[in-house]
Amino acid sequence: MTAQAAAGQAAAGELAGRVALVAGATRGAGRAMAVELGRAGALVYVTGRTTRERVSEVGRPTETIEQTAELVTAAGGTGIAVPTDHLEPAQVKALIERIDREQGRLDVLVNSVWGGDRLIEFDTRLWDLDLDNALRMFRLGVDTHVITSHFALPLLIRRPGGLVVEVTDGTAAFNRRYRGSLCFDLTKNAPHRIAFGLAAELAEHGGTAVSLTPGFLRSEEMLDHFGVTEETWREAVAQEPHFAIAESPALIGRAVRALAADPERARWTGQSLSSGQLAKEYGFTDTDGSRPDCFGYFEDVVFGGKQATAADYR
Repeated sequence: MTAQAAAGQAAAGELAGRVALVAGATRGAGRAMAVELGRAGALVYVTGRTTRERVSEVGRPTETIEQTAELVTAAGGTGIAVPTDHLEPAQVKALIERIDREQGRLDVLVNSVWGGDRLIEFDTRLWDLDLDNALRMFRLGVDTHVITSHFALPLLIRRPGGLVVEVTDGTAAFNRRYRGSLCFDLTKNAPHRIAFGLAAELAEHGGTAVSLTPGFLRSEEMLDHFGVTEETWREAVAQEPHFAIAESPALIGRAVRALAADPERARWTGQSLSSGQLAKEYGFTDTDGSRPDCFGYFEDVVFGGKQATAADYR
């Protein structure tokens, strides 16, 4: 990669001519990945359920796919917002047909649909869970990914070198530990297996499939939870000491951009990756110039008892 990209800034035109679909780009990691792909010159279709006219069940009306598309364009790419419920096969089919009709290609597919945080019941036994919420979580975090890939992959494999990114929560290694709620645990482990399986199926077409997770993400919703902003986020460390290792959404955005721009990305296919791992590999940093290693910190310090601080892992 260029020195500019290594510093965390996309080289102008690095992904010019590439077409990406970021499914679930309304906010958080999805929005950041779309923006960073745009910063490198890609044309990015951004989808989600919250628009300026309609709010999804997540209930955050100030974050819309139109805003995301505008941010992509402002960053240097071309953002196109398409309202889509990825649980509705007909809507996803129409989306892909539109991309085919307008662009005739798809180079990058990012499956980042989620919206299930409000449904998680930590420290609650399976038999005490709200079953409707648990099954809805599966639908939002697993079914959406399968439906989207079913329709998108025939377009993506027309050209060799396509990239599929399955976004999840926790690396495969980190998720060997129980995530505190059975349905959440299952939902967030499924993308690892989806990527593993797609890597095998895409191999003959020259495609790459990976699962990718951020670390402790400073999403809009997480900042609101702690009553802080991106500028004042360190004030939340008093409430939650482990928040000291938190990373901005830009880090996973830069991870996806680096993968998309890497002509040798096939070496990653089938693997579980993290934003911190790829920051080290490709040399980019978070917005503050740090390179947080969330999963190293949790493994060594939180679970392993090592005498160290989050600062030692930034």
